[in-house]
Amino acid sequence: MRRKSSFRGMASINVTSLVDVTMCLLIIFMLTAPYIQGGVEVDLPEADTREQLKREGPVISITKNRQVYFDEEAVTSDELVELLAPYLPEKDTIPVYLRSDEDVPYGFVLQVMARVERAGFVNLSLVADPER
Repeated sequence: MRRKSSFRGMASINVTSLVDVTMCLLIIFMLTAPYIQGGVEVDLPEADTREQLKREGPVISITKNRQVYFDEEAVTSDELVELLAPYLPEKDTIPVYLRSDEDVPYGFVLQVMARVERAGFVNLSLVADPER
């Protein structure tokens, strides 16, 4: 003979803890998302420029201490040309973006630009922050 229990089974699931964990994860992702952006930290100059292009291409960065980076890898001038080599078939259409700290001397930036142009790339774009 079965005894009847005074407790009834719960038909719904308690989701309070699930919502708490989800909210914590959402806050963590919202706080860390701005820091996840890739690239080398460069203090770009401000300029009144045209609208940003949507085409992806290799990014060359020059830091304040004149260190040259290809994407996020520190390189020498000779290595820069070697790393640009896979993009040569598209050299007339693919943009090469040059990001330079505003405190880097103009002559050094021109040397890097000349190196990229001697490698055969004609679409070289300088990156700047928009004016406020």
